[in-house]
Amino acid sequence: MFASRRNFLATLPAGLAVGGVMMNAALADENPAAKRRGAGHSVMDQIGREGKVTGLTKDDLPTPALLLDLDGFDANVQKMAAHAKAAGKSLRPHAKTHKCVQVARRQISAGALGISVATVPEAEMMVAGGVRGVLLTSPIVTPQKIERMVRLLEHDPSLTVALDSAKAAELYQQAAAVAGQTLNVLVDVNVGDQRTGVLPGEPALKLAQTVAKYKNLKLRGVQSYSGSSSHVVGFEARRAYSHEAMSQAAETRDLLLKHSLPAEILSGGSTGTYNIDSELAGVTELQVGSYVFMDVDYRRIGGRGGDVYEDFAPSLTVLTTVVSANHADRVTLDAGIKAFATDRAFGPEPKDLDGVTYRFGGDEFGILNLESPSRPIQLGDRLEFIIPHCDPTVNLYDRLFACHGESVQEVWSVMGRLPAATNNHAS
Repeated sequence: MFASRRNFLATLPAGLAVGGVMMNAALADENPAAKRRGAGHSVMDQIGREGKVTGLTKDDLPTPALLLDLDGFDANVQKMAAHAKAAGKSLRPHAKTHKCVQVARRQISAGALGISVATVPEAEMMVAGGVRGVLLTSPIVTPQKIERMVRLLEHDPSLTVALDSAKAAELYQQAAAVAGQTLNVLVDVNVGDQRTGVLPGEPALKLAQTVAKYKNLKLRGVQSYSGSSSHVVGFEARRAYSHEAMSQAAETRDLLLKHSLPAEILSGGSTGTYNIDSELAGVTELQVGSYVFMDVDYRRIGGRGGDVYEDFAPSLTVLTTVVSANHADRVTLDAGIKAFATDRAFGPEPKDLDGVTYRFGGDEFGILNLESPSRPIQLGDRLEFIIPHCDPTVNLYDRLFACHGESVQEVWSVMGRLPAATNNHAS
């Protein structure tokens, strides 16, 4: 007769649990990092059980791991805040990039008036984390989701939503009336992406007039996002493309004002066009997102001064380990399709390493081709990679390890997926 799972677990050595959460004393003795912390507890157990990262370094972390270089990140946050201030624009950075309350708090501390979100759960997480000035940029028409958004007004009266249909306006009005609340509204205007948004001009005006008639909705202006603008290669080409797109939104805002409708806000922009859309007088706030992390995708679009977009530092990387090295021309890493977003035609790029090329090798593996490596690559080496596309890569992880140099300073939860204890500062 097969042993029950309970009986099987009882036969395991003391301290060893299925899934590798705990290590027995013998395994700990073979791991200097674990021995420093005391035999019997793995790194993840220490973080999960105690919420502490004191003394941890990158070498202690199980891979693949999502790392945030705090120096680069903080510099990015401050640079964008300074740009917006100098340009006379407000910042409402997009949290779809990071899905992290700790990141949002730092953006607001640097001067952002609020945070943009793409989904209802993101809005709920931000408000629960004490973030205010939340803008839901995606239109929704499900009554249950609309009711959830309206409930957030109890904690964030400045909450704002974007909509692109009379149906959504009606549903928001019904929910807000039942709750006895007033909800801020932006009309979402389609300026070329053909994804969401009412057409600019008269169609947008008509929808704005509908919103303005509702007692529990407060029209604040318009929103427009030109995602296709943000990745046009070449600065001047990108500027021309984005100006043409966003000018439609500015003209629509002017049309609302001409008809005596409230339109103090025109929210839009992106990391790729932050210093382009801010040139337009009608744009009042920027929804920049990727600038805090950056990725290979953005580096390829080119900046004002060259072929590589270097306005912001690549602060986000994935830490990997070389797990197989049996061929002279390549090694295998423990980071594959499950470690990086695969929605782009290119893969990650190594940090501080030249003469090599990454390619996906399966769910769990990546292959690093060693054409002419700038330094020897050996079994067990730890390598960091700049990610192909930051938003969907972050979504693959539960946590960000925020680091100063080699030292792990904090562990930040992605989408609130970790217990509260793991969000503590290093003690």
